[in-house]
Amino acid sequence: MSGCSNAIPSILAEWTLSNDQKTDEEAEWDGMDRRVIVFLLISLAVIVGYDYLLKEFGLLPPPAEQQAEPVPSKTPETPQSEPPSHGAKEQSGQPNKREASTQSSQALPAASEEQTVEVETSLYRARMSNRGGVITSWDLKRYTVGDHAADQSVQLVYTAGKFKGPLNVTVPDAGMTDRLQQALYHVSQDAGKLDASHPVGRVTFRYQDPASKIAVEKQLTFHHDSYLVDINVKTEGLPTPIDVGLGTNFGIIEWGEGFIGLMGAASLVDEKVVKETPDTESERKGDVQWVALQDKYFLSVLIPARASGALAKKEGDKLASAAVRFAQPPPQAGYSMQLFAGPKEYDTLKAFNIGLEDTIDFGWFIFGSWSFVKAVAKPIFYVLRYLYEFTHNYGVTIILLTVGIKLMFAPLQYKSYKSMKQMQIIQPKVAALQTKYKDDRERLNKELIKLYRDRKVNPVGGCLPMVLQMPVFVALFNILFMTIDLRQAPFVLWIKDLSVQDPYYILPIVMGASMIVQQKITPTTMDPTQAKVMLVLPAVMTFLFINFPAGLVLYWLTNNVLTITQQVVTDRYFSGKWHLPGLDTDEEKKEPPEEKTGSKRRKDQAQ
Repeated sequence: MSGCSNAIPSILAEWTLSNDQKTDEEAEWDGMDRRVIVFLLISLAVIVGYDYLLKEFGLLPPPAEQQAEPVPSKTPETPQSEPPSHGAKEQSGQPNKREASTQSSQALPAASEEQTVEVETSLYRARMSNRGGVITSWDLKRYTVGDHAADQSVQLVYTAGKFKGPLNVTVPDAGMTDRLQQALYHVSQDAGKLDASHPVGRVTFRYQDPASKIAVEKQLTFHHDSYLVDINVKTEGLPTPIDVGLGTNFGIIEWGEGFIGLMGAASLVDEKVVKETPDTESERKGDVQWVALQDKYFLSVLIPARASGALAKKEGDKLASAAVRFAQPPPQAGYSMQLFAGPKEYDTLKAFNIGLEDTIDFGWFIFGSWSFVKAVAKPIFYVLRYLYEFTHNYGVTIILLTVGIKLMFAPLQYKSYKSMKQMQIIQPKVAALQTKYKDDRERLNKELIKLYRDRKVNPVGGCLPMVLQMPVFVALFNILFMTIDLRQAPFVLWIKDLSVQDPYYILPIVMGASMIVQQKITPTTMDPTQAKVMLVLPAVMTFLFINFPAGLVLYWLTNNVLTITQQVVTDRYFSGKWHLPGLDTDEEKKEPPEEKTGSKRRKDQAQ
């Protein structure tokens, strides 16, 4: 354009100087040339001056990439957030395109005071502070810490002590980290109470360091009927790696003592779940699906997109923190992730399809998790919930489930009782052989094997059926202890919560009495001294079960009552049909034929 501007004056000057020397015909052509040149000049002026005139009159809109539209106060047409799958996590928590991408880089005046914003849904009430842009409170409206609905709601944020709050940002520079934690962010919010008519709400925190121009923006998108929160974090000028943390004990209400399951930090990296709280900070590198803090019934989870590491750290006694690490500089869209903070409801966690349901450890047994126990527990759990749809009382459901399991194992239990009874019948013969061959262990073993074979008695027949039932009993034990379904579930009268101990210890005492009765009627091969020692077992079990949840004690009591009933029925109607070869006459019961022959031979030799 500048080249055209310089050439135009020279053309005009040449045309003026030579105009007198041209003929009439040439003058006519020159007139046409003059009109063409004037047209070009006017067109050029219009083209050049158009933008200038529009700007002067304020009619020119800003460029599309710098245009910012306010978020509407009501967005009923906004679709509900769906539970994410790991393969589609990159779309979660995407920033609103109407938000200005350059707002974080623009100079922001310093916030003057600390502010608290609140978002309330039908599920929870969340409060956030602009100091650090972190979550300060997360109340679950459908769960309480007491026995009654009027009691205080469950609070997922740990409020004791000076710890970093959920959604804190940490960088390698400790000084900058402290500055980000103490800074007052600018906060904007489009809605405080969400419902079906206003299903989505957003809260945005922005901070820019005036000296270094470092900027951080956190945008949280809430949904009225979901515990999921879409999160997007944008940064400018911050060194990597950048850690976005869950804070300390966020999601841990009660720290268990490790009887069943593991409390504290958990993560899924490279398709492997690890539940541990290390003594020092640890990092798991790889493809991070999620990082969580959990107790028996509740948890908080960060589900990141393209994170490089999962962090876990012990902050003190029964205090743990966790975070996700982003090793690479932020993409243009920022770091995207989702937050879940709520109850460990199996169906809710299963719907995410990223293995969060494994935080409910159905396979726990003797300080470890066993896949075969878990495989047994899940079908039993489905049956438990199916029965509850008809009973609407988990106490009755536990009784019915125990009856069903007892009927399923009735044949094995019968064989076990029969074997123990037969062992009791031949016990005098066993004792005689043990006395006779007490100095010859090899001969004793041969004679015992021969005795069991001749009498068709299986010495391990009483134990084997119990071993086969153990996975079922342990699985049911885990279900009743770990699932939130039994939390604050009433039974009858004084039992208002099956997940806590019996307040009056009635169930444990009755259970101990049932163990005494069961012990008295169960066949045994122990000598009188050992039998007296075993009488202490009911007292020990009663003392142990006093602190167990009432649902577990109810299950054990029901199982004992059914076992006693089965043994009484078996003794009355079936024990007469048992036949032991070689023990049909009184003489044979006193001494086997081969031993009588041997005694007579020894007497003849003596004479």
